[in-house]
Amino acid sequence: MTPDVMSPDARLAYMADQIARNFATRGEDAAIRATADHIQSFWAVRMKTRAFALLESGDIAFTPMARAALLLVRDGPVVSQTPATMFNAVDEAGHSDAG
Repeated sequence: MTPDVMSPDARLAYMADQIARNFATRGEDAAIRATADHIQSFWAVRMKTRAFALLESGDIAFTPMARAALLLVRDGPVVSQTPATMFNAVDEAGHSDAG
């Protein structure tokens, strides 16, 4: 199914799976930690809450790496894995590419 015709729950799983695939070249353990870091840092609380509910219900299948990452976030907090999730103080430059 393509992302534009997915249910909101399927789209959420697709997003988690896509993040894990993007980090897969780091190796499984590092990819899981980086995926968890990304989800913890950038997903809204409602997105994480819904993903945790989907994990419990089994209504949506996550890839093993995305599932493991979500479990880390749920049981968190997750240690930062990349400088992209290290934010600056108000008067500090550098670190984040998030704007």
